[in-house]
Amino acid sequence: MTELVTPDVRWHESWAATIREFGDEFPHGSGIGEGEVLEGREACEVFVADRLRYSDPAQQIEANRVHGDYFWITDGDQVIGFLALRHELNDWLLREGGHIGYSVRPSRRREGHAGRALALALERARELGLDRVLLTCDEDNVASRRTIEGGGGAYEDTRNGKQRFWIDVAPATAPGLPVSRARGGAGAGPA
Repeated sequence: MTELVTPDVRWHESWAATIREFGDEFPHGSGIGEGEVLEGREACEVFVADRLRYSDPAQQIEANRVHGDYFWITDGDQVIGFLALRHELNDWLLREGGHIGYSVRPSRRREGHAGRALALALERARELGLDRVLLTCDEDNVASRRTIEGGGGAYEDTRNGKQRFWIDVAPATAPGLPVSRARGGAGAGPA
């Protein structure tokens, strides 16, 4: 079952295998900087601690960054991808990056994980009080476009080779009712 989990070093081996599988392909939504090399458990610990601070609006972050949630997409006890949900948009995110970025490891694509992860992210966006979210994909990324459209994305335009889609996420349930199935916190991780 596809789930979103809060990054935790206990997932290190599966996380590292996922990163290796991406090879030279940049894993969107991972929180990994393009060209950044992460090897070993200690590097994972530093990476996790750094990315978790972005989800806390009280934490100071770099001026060119925005607060957001980083998740690892899992299936059972395996990390199979990454998803980032930004709480707001800066100029670059509005033009090209969007609120949500995601990627699924190559060997686990075409199994519906991206669509299910997107649905969970939309629930989280709703919990955050966002009314609509922006998603983007490269013009030639047909699979991502289908995932976005399947999640309710309405095409707006293309900028710098990125197709831009908006998804309305206004609350569909009564305020205060839990809607997320995302896992996190100290209990998250493989058994």
